[in-house]
Amino acid sequence: MDKLSISGKLLRTFLGGESKMTDWTEADLLHWDEKILRVAEDLGLDWHPIDYEIIDYQEMLGAMAYVGLPTHYRHWSYGKEYERTHTLYNMGQTGLPYEMIINSNPSIAYLMRENGLYIHLLTMAHCVGHSDFFKVNRMFADTNPDHIIDQFKAASKYVRKLIEDPSIGIEKVEHILDASHSIKYQIPRFPGIKYKTRDELLMLEKLKMTLDPAYTADLSRIPLRPEYNLIKFIAEHSKHLKEWERNLMLIVEESSKYFIPQALTKVMNEGWACTIHYKIINELNLPDNLHLPFIKLHNQVVRPHLGQLNPYHLGFMMFKKIIEESGFEEAKIVREVHNDISFLRFYLDEEFMREQNYFSYSFKKKHKAVTIDDVSDTDGWESVRDEMINNTGLNRVPVVYVDEVESNNTLSLIHEHDGRDLDLSYAKKVYENIKTLWGDEVKLISTVENEIWEF
Repeated sequence: MDKLSISGKLLRTFLGGESKMTDWTEADLLHWDEKILRVAEDLGLDWHPIDYEIIDYQEMLGAMAYVGLPTHYRHWSYGKEYERTHTLYNMGQTGLPYEMIINSNPSIAYLMRENGLYIHLLTMAHCVGHSDFFKVNRMFADTNPDHIIDQFKAASKYVRKLIEDPSIGIEKVEHILDASHSIKYQIPRFPGIKYKTRDELLMLEKLKMTLDPAYTADLSRIPLRPEYNLIKFIAEHSKHLKEWERNLMLIVEESSKYFIPQALTKVMNEGWACTIHYKIINELNLPDNLHLPFIKLHNQVVRPHLGQLNPYHLGFMMFKKIIEESGFEEAKIVREVHNDISFLRFYLDEEFMREQNYFSYSFKKKHKAVTIDDVSDTDGWESVRDEMINNTGLNRVPVVYVDEVESNNTLSLIHEHDGRDLDLSYAKKVYENIKTLWGDEVKLISTVENEIWEF
């Protein structure tokens, strides 16, 4: 594997021999990367050093399957994703990403050997935007980029050890991983919030009872307050899990902590990266044979998609609007403090919605037809915006929290209903997975068609 290693903002080191090229050489990449980083410095960006790995399309397919992490633990779903993407690619029904970057220090990014120089230039400038976003956006404050690769390596080594253990083996390991993956996003969704320990909560409750004789609390209740980290709670409180099973669940939980900020900022992250690659490339004074295909590729990346949201288009256009109205320095502040939900809530106004012709639609099972529910006119734009927000990132994933562990060790869960009912067929499968992990009875309470349901 050829590597172009960038170990500092202005330091270049090439590792590896000559490779088969199209219209570029390693020297070209080093030359243009230096120019890209100089423009980025002039823009006041702050990014981790970036290590580029030059890979072929087969390796890119593998990187996609493992969500960019070469050290991710083994699981059948990643192999399934590889085969699916490989088949679609060979049939000409899907392309490959122009870029893929890991939130680490240094950041690891992939360049596909078969791509032309203009694609590499866009990709490298795009990756600088991503790395800057990873480093400064508050959602990523606890992602531990200095040690994340080592963390995943250790997890992968541990999983491999369990698989090779004759008393455990791959079937038992994947049984626990399958169940854990079904609830991997049932953890707190906003990083950086410090939650009180049980001992701290006990002290607080006792203090309240001391100050107010009328105040009562059941101090034996588990948990004392609603617990939103479902996977960690089960790992720590189940009476039936073996130590290695608990450890696997906690590995999945730690992995989710890494990916959740990316799910929370997809629109912003891609929009910012597109904004940066566009600003940087236009400052490079590229020759026409590079600039014209770059413009064409950029327009393809940020074009709207009929019937669905393109996060690249939405994020790019929103940052473009912010820069036009308030300047680039304001945009830099926005990329630092917001997540997708606050970003869309704050900056999606009526004018923007109408300009982009956004609308909401739904599938009516009874009539087997798609219907337009609202359009972005004076009366409907807020409803359309709210529908967009409801279907952005983790807002599409229901929130389920632990209410209490009852006296007979029944785990009582509550679905935090937001106006959308659970998909019952999917919910029942997840419910069975939770029962597998807990080892005793589980009760899940939700609202379905305005009636209280209990699983």
